[in-house]
Amino acid sequence: MADDQEKTASPFTAALVGASRQWILLILTAFLVFFSLAAPGFFSVMGVTNIAVYSSEPLLLALGETFVIISGGIDLSVGALLGFTGVASALLMKALWLATHDVTLSILISVVVGLGIGTALGAINGLLIAKLKVPPFVVTLGMLGIARGFTFILTSGHSIIGLPEVLGLVGNYYILGFLPVSAVITIILVLLGYFILSKTRLGRYTYSIGGSRQASIRSGVPVDGYTIRIYALSGFMAAWAGILILARFATGSPLAGQNSELNSIAAAVIGGTSLMGGIGTIPGTVVGALIVGVLLVGLVIMDVQPYWQMVSVGGILILAVFIDNIRYRRTAAE
Repeated sequence: MADDQEKTASPFTAALVGASRQWILLILTAFLVFFSLAAPGFFSVMGVTNIAVYSSEPLLLALGETFVIISGGIDLSVGALLGFTGVASALLMKALWLATHDVTLSILISVVVGLGIGTALGAINGLLIAKLKVPPFVVTLGMLGIARGFTFILTSGHSIIGLPEVLGLVGNYYILGFLPVSAVITIILVLLGYFILSKTRLGRYTYSIGGSRQASIRSGVPVDGYTIRIYALSGFMAAWAGILILARFATGSPLAGQNSELNSIAAAVIGGTSLMGGIGTIPGTVVGALIVGVLLVGLVIMDVQPYWQMVSVGGILILAVFIDNIRYRRTAAE
């Protein structure tokens, strides 16, 4: 539907959409040039690898967030679902490994269960939004508190250690010596998200619901069912992010995913996904996530305090929303 909208848009709207795409590419290019000059080693093999690793988490969360925002919603719980999924998978993995001493079976079962937990919690978000008509902001904010609270209850605030060593070896394995496994899995999930959004009924209905919920209902679209699917997909992507972080550190940390919802929403919005709903693309989100990843890695190399990283991402998010609002107002005025 987004493609159709762009095809039928006026020349002014088309130019505005094109300018917004150029804007994010210019921002990415500017960051690359700045950090290559200001941060020694930024363009080294290790620096590029770090960008790929650091971009994986916000990108996976932003993939699910893209579907949700295009549909006219918001998901503030993705970071908490990431943390809860990682901790739950770590606890199950440790218990299975101690009981069976079968490393492969313990890891596989824990991964599958973790993905199931994230998907189920996302579906609960969608169910409450669709059936009880509770605003997405309230539902997902409540889920954030619930998931984060249970994460600390399960761990008593302590990290889960003593996991199989092979988990860390797999999580930190580099294909061909420079391509992280986490980046490969992320690429596969990005392609999956692109296919779903651009080639399937779920993708078409996501745009339709975000463009006009009432029009979608009148057209016979089962809006409630697809809303549940959209939020379940967001939970699924958050669970994958939790699994990858668990594998990278071989530790289930209750602090994982804190403030990640800011980075994920920023990546999606910077990439052109409109908070007004109905507009957004996966390639745009990928560029947005790369901007966030480059910013975070560059600031780390420059030894900037973590608090300033949050300030920087928040500032870029406000700028992206400001530009989105201008685009929306001008388009609506035509």
